[in-house]
Amino acid sequence: MAQGLIHVHLQQQADYRFEIRFEGGAPAMLGDEPPPLGQSAGPSPVQLLCAAVGNCLADSLLFALRKFKQAPEPLRCEVEAEVGRNAEGRLRVLKMTATLHLGVTASALQHLERVLDQFEAFCTVTQSVGQGIPITTRVMDADGVMLR
Repeated sequence: MAQGLIHVHLQQQADYRFEIRFEGGAPAMLGDEPPPLGQSAGPSPVQLLCAAVGNCLADSLLFALRKFKQAPEPLRCEVEAEVGRNAEGRLRVLKMTATLHLGVTASALQHLERVLDQFEAFCTVTQSVGQGIPITTRVMDADGVMLR
């Protein structure tokens, strides 16, 4: 990821549905709240937050493994956000759990312990979001063995 400013443009389409446009050529998408506020015409802001955290973690893990010329593909990630009320009674993301799944067994990868010890520290989004929301990260191999 490059340093500098990132620009995202949102334009209201109707009610809580917004067209989201990204600079740099990425395709536009819709964001929307679920009923009763919106119509779920696109992911909600909390779903987009989960996607950003999971995508960044998966990218960081893949990058760290590829530095050692390892092939963990296909990776997948599931992110769960717990939404609840804070002390003031307002809805907040209280915590998040990200589970990364390697596409191969742990024994097929070299330097895995070293990668697992440090990949998360290089994840720009997770480290930033994690300053305000507790995030637990788990990594499992293709056999379902929990590695972290």
